[in-house]
Amino acid sequence: MFDIGFSELVLVGVVALLVFGPERLPRVAREAGLWIRKARSMVASVKSEIDHELQLQELQQTLREQKQKLQQEGRAYVEGVTATGKEAAAKPLPDKSPATDADHGGRGDGPA
Repeated sequence: MFDIGFSELVLVGVVALLVFGPERLPRVAREAGLWIRKARSMVASVKSEIDHELQLQELQQTLREQKQKLQQEGRAYVEGVTATGKEAAAKPLPDKSPATDADHGGRGDGPA
């Protein structure tokens, strides 16, 4: 992320030693390390939450797409059933005429 070399770190260490002194420098370095750790933890937490929200949005989009697809397929199915029902209603019913000899297998025991 930052291009910090060894010479820059040594310079920061010398300046810190001059500013804080040899007695307070270990305590200041420890506290600085704690603050840096907390900052990194917070950044990681925010990054994790953002990733989670992005995944959630992707899942919601997929659900919306699947819902639309199912609704379209459902409408097509209902239209097909309705069309089939209309075709069946338009067909005439077979005649219910009295039975003939041919209906009884030609045995002759039907109505004459």
